[in-house]
Amino acid sequence: MLIATWNVNSILARLPSVIRWLDDVKPDVLCMQETKCTDDKFPLLLFQERGYQCQLFGQQSYNGVAILTRDTCETKYRGYPGDDEAAQSRLITTTVNDINIVNVYIPNGQAVGSEKYAFKLEWMRRLRDFFETHYDRTAPVMLCGDFNVAPEDRDVHDVRLWRGRIMFSEQEHAALQQIKDWGFTDAFRLHTEEGGKFTWWDYRAGAFRRNLGLRIDHVWISDPLVPRSTRSWIDIEPRTWEKPSDHAPVLAEFN
Repeated sequence: MLIATWNVNSILARLPSVIRWLDDVKPDVLCMQETKCTDDKFPLLLFQERGYQCQLFGQQSYNGVAILTRDTCETKYRGYPGDDEAAQSRLITTTVNDINIVNVYIPNGQAVGSEKYAFKLEWMRRLRDFFETHYDRTAPVMLCGDFNVAPEDRDVHDVRLWRGRIMFSEQEHAALQQIKDWGFTDAFRLHTEEGGKFTWWDYRAGAFRRNLGLRIDHVWISDPLVPRSTRSWIDIEPRTWEKPSDHAPVLAEFN
């Protein structure tokens, strides 16, 4: 079973690349973030023609998450239970082949100490509570998406530059660790130890060409999935295409 996560940075703007990539790679599940369109504007037909069901939680111009699956599935949660209709579209969940999949787009936070930073930390605290309340760590559970946090020094291109800044601050690391301590393992790190492997590069200053990136997109798995994990990698090729997303897909394969 091949599962992928990709912040597409607008499904409508990136549709040719997403379709090209799907036709080539053919994942069983694709979790997308930053779809940036309402559900009625989502290009369902193109994905359905390729055999995918689409679970959607969109938002006009901002945020938005979606899960594409080859197998039958149903949406379980669209956002945190109890959220009102004005809440940002950042979480959607489903179950595929008995794997509980939680797809998230964690807030960026803008700048350390800002109101948006406080919102990010609170959103992450709620994510830990969400797992405590609604999931069993002894079951197959997968958390994937754009976490907007690089976990370790080896996940940033320049530790001195990034330390204490947004996506690499102490409070974000503590909040991320709280989520991980629920019972998750980083699938990518099961198979790759070296640093310099990134999933996001700024559009500016030739960052991708110079590999000045961060690893902020992740696939985390609960203990029952660890022995089933056969491979996990970052596919940087779509970042080389015309008008790319600033993120690359992350893939994880399971037997």
